[in-house]
Amino acid sequence: MEDEEGPDCGKADFVLLDQVTMEDFMENLKLRFEKGRIYTYIGEVLVSVNPYQELPLYGPEAIARYQGRELYERPPHLYAVANAAYRAMKRRSRDTCIVISGESGAGKTEASKHIMQYIAAVTNPSQRAEVERVKDVLLKSTCVLEAFGNARTNRNHNSSRFGKYMDINFDFKGDPVGGHIHSYLLEKSRVLKQHVGERNFHAFYQLLRGSEDEMLRELHLQRNPALYNFTRQGAGLSALETDEKSHHQAVTEAMRVIGFSPEEVGSVHRILAAILHLGNIEFVETEEDTLEQGSLAVTEEVLVDHVAELTATPRELVLRCLLARTVASGGREVIEKGHTAAEASYARDACAKAVYQRLFEWVVDRINGVMEPRGRDPRRDGKDTVIGVLDIYGFEVFPVNSFEQFCINYCNEKLQQLFIQLILKQEQEEYEREGITWQSVEYFNNATIVELVERPHRGILAVLDEACSTAGPITDRIFLQTLDTHHRHHPHYTSRQLCPTDKTMEFGRDFRIKHYAGDVTYSVEGFIDKNRDSLFQDFKRLLYNSTDPTLKAMWPDGQQDITEVTKRPLTAGTLFKNSMVALVENLASKEPFYIRCIKPNEDKVAARLDEGHCRHQVAYLGLLENVRVRRAGFASRQPYPRFLLRYKMTCEYTWPNHLLGSDKAAVGALLEQHGLQGDVAFGHSKLFIRSPQTLVTLEQGRARLIPIIVLLLQKAWRGTLARRRCRRLRAIYTIMRWFRRHKVRAHLAELQRQFQAARQPPLYGRDLVWPPPPAVLQPFQDTCHALFCRWRARQLVKNIPPSDMAQIKAKVAAMGALQELRQDWGCRRAWARDYLSSATDNPTASGLFAQRLKILREKDGFGTVLFSSHVRKVNRFNKRRDRALLLTDRHLYKLEPARQYRVMRAVPLDTVTGLSVTSGRDQLVVLHARGQDDLVVCLHRSQPPLDNRVGELVGVLAAHCQG
Repeated sequence: MEDEEGPDCGKADFVLLDQVTMEDFMENLKLRFEKGRIYTYIGEVLVSVNPYQELPLYGPEAIARYQGRELYERPPHLYAVANAAYRAMKRRSRDTCIVISGESGAGKTEASKHIMQYIAAVTNPSQRAEVERVKDVLLKSTCVLEAFGNARTNRNHNSSRFGKYMDINFDFKGDPVGGHIHSYLLEKSRVLKQHVGERNFHAFYQLLRGSEDEMLRELHLQRNPALYNFTRQGAGLSALETDEKSHHQAVTEAMRVIGFSPEEVGSVHRILAAILHLGNIEFVETEEDTLEQGSLAVTEEVLVDHVAELTATPRELVLRCLLARTVASGGREVIEKGHTAAEASYARDACAKAVYQRLFEWVVDRINGVMEPRGRDPRRDGKDTVIGVLDIYGFEVFPVNSFEQFCINYCNEKLQQLFIQLILKQEQEEYEREGITWQSVEYFNNATIVELVERPHRGILAVLDEACSTAGPITDRIFLQTLDTHHRHHPHYTSRQLCPTDKTMEFGRDFRIKHYAGDVTYSVEGFIDKNRDSLFQDFKRLLYNSTDPTLKAMWPDGQQDITEVTKRPLTAGTLFKNSMVALVENLASKEPFYIRCIKPNEDKVAARLDEGHCRHQVAYLGLLENVRVRRAGFASRQPYPRFLLRYKMTCEYTWPNHLLGSDKAAVGALLEQHGLQGDVAFGHSKLFIRSPQTLVTLEQGRARLIPIIVLLLQKAWRGTLARRRCRRLRAIYTIMRWFRRHKVRAHLAELQRQFQAARQPPLYGRDLVWPPPPAVLQPFQDTCHALFCRWRARQLVKNIPPSDMAQIKAKVAAMGALQELRQDWGCRRAWARDYLSSATDNPTASGLFAQRLKILREKDGFGTVLFSSHVRKVNRFNKRRDRALLLTDRHLYKLEPARQYRVMRAVPLDTVTGLSVTSGRDQLVVLHARGQDDLVVCLHRSQPPLDNRVGELVGVLAAHCQG
């Protein structure tokens, strides 16, 4: 165990006490309680003391500290027991159970809540929706069951008035997949009356104080609980209205999450309201004596109307069931018999109790229907494992103890007997069976008390059943006399008749049983009526014929006709005994974990421990005997194969598998290597470990080696995965290589096939479509396409005469310069260049221009005329003049046609930096010269008209510059 608790906090395990005496036990318990350590171990049994205050011991951080840990690795806690039960279930695929016991107010219900929260927190890391739904239902069901099954008592403000055992089903991964709730002996007599200082069930006060005004009007209720007979006793003890309202909303929301429909929730509220109205119905004797109503009447018939409306039954039938009963005679003749006022009150009370009991059982069955595992097939999904959580009423001793306390204390006797058998008796028997020598421990065996209650023919329940089934006026006093006759010599039974000097009991009323928890005096008044638990068949048929489907489903036995002969139903005591026997058998078949709850004081005050009161609980819970057994014996025991399976990696002689003669010899070698052989004993089939420290040492050694083993396994598996991936990649690359070769060959063959006719003139493959290449051949095809274009250009150019080459070069230069900026630039016609010398273009002045051209050639010595044409000059003042443009290989001349082409301006060609044209159809050209003004001209007077010569000027100039 981690050293999180210092010596000032006492011993975390009672087994480690120096001396096993009551004084030492109580001193350690009190010291730990004062230090806020409310949990202490006795071996694997957890002792819990109710602190009556909120402590910072719970929540996600605490859950994380205990998750996956061994029982003794952390300080004692509820989470440690829940984790141990969960790990035992998951690791060994064994059903486990957690038995929570203790008297009323010791904190059993809160302990079960924390256990449920832990299980819900550590399961389902994958967040599957179905598992989350089951967990929500498991958690929310506690809230609903507390509302309908818990009440305020003098010992506890939230006392469970029923027993609850919950099975949680887990799949092979350890995720909850369903559950089932078993309820035991609801204290339905609390519906009718309560002791001073106690309340009815929470559901009634939550309905009255927490409902909206509109709902109360629909239910014909008022908010004050003192107005109703069934809640008048606890009206002054009600919590604040805001608290009741928040509880009511929480229960309603929980029912919605679980799966109750709005109609079903409404039916539940109507049934609760009907019970309250039913309790206010009173009867009065009348002088009438009719067949329908006898001599009895209802004081307030409006209450009958309310009950009929809320139960969806005819008003006349409700009134008839309250005032009379129908009986089938021996000849199957139906007779209606009127009630007296006392009989009507008894029938009314029996109906109220039965309706509430059926409502509670229906709520439990409805929750079970939602939690049942869905679509589970053991052949496909594997066997489900189970964790059971038992939260059942504790031992009760009141000033007046009736039939309910008798059943509750009998239940605790059965559970104590199971505890003795599993923890004490089986412990000793196992040591003897394994051949381990140890000191025997004396313990109190309460089997004789259990036999006193449930023995066939002579037990208290058997005598009570006989009294209920005997015809004639059998009274509770006669029942008591029969008990005195049968058990006058029993050491655990007495009565005033058998012990006349004991004035704490009354003649003809009380008997006393010496329970393991102390002496309890029971009053037999009402034993026979409560055990018989009879309800007239009229009410069953009435409620079965209700138009409310929820209420109708609660009364399936109401479909029997009055003339049908039915078997006598089992009594309440027999039913409870059978359920207790089944419960004990169910718990005995599982691996048990125990939580023993202790109530520190009777006043429910925080931070106060009444030593006398706790000493009594320690004595009757058998905790001291448990400590003695653990100290005389061994803290843990494991079969040799299981021990080796868990710890064999810590020894070189047992890892990975031993070669010794037996598992026992291998375990001996392992313990000898660790030096722990002095703290163990070797049985025939099991190893017994005396102290928890030995287990901690082994666990720590195992924890250090687990990461190394995991890394080894991971390394081997990762190598396997890498080799498998490498082989797969090699195969993939081989396939890819051959596939690429195939695609390359296919593409080259397709190119060869398509371009066979490319040499045919005059197109030379111009219209051929290149097939899309594979990605790997894309650069190759781009190069081939460029070569093809050059080859095709060569084929076209070599057929052109040499005289036309200059013109072709000029057009190519123009195309490169213009870059398709002009749609029409004269490329489809022949370029004459010197249009001023042409008689076609300049018929009137071609001769004058020829003379001027001769003079300029002699003067400037140019070689060729690149371009000449008439233009219209535009100056900066937007004035236009007709001029002529002459472009030679040395100069650019602006001529005046009107004066025999006189030179107006001569610009050396090497100073011309460029020219600008527009992208439209106009003939505007701007010639740029370095250091001089730009020349803006518009080519015109062309033949044919509007002939485009801009492209020719650009091409000639560009070709000359490139040359």
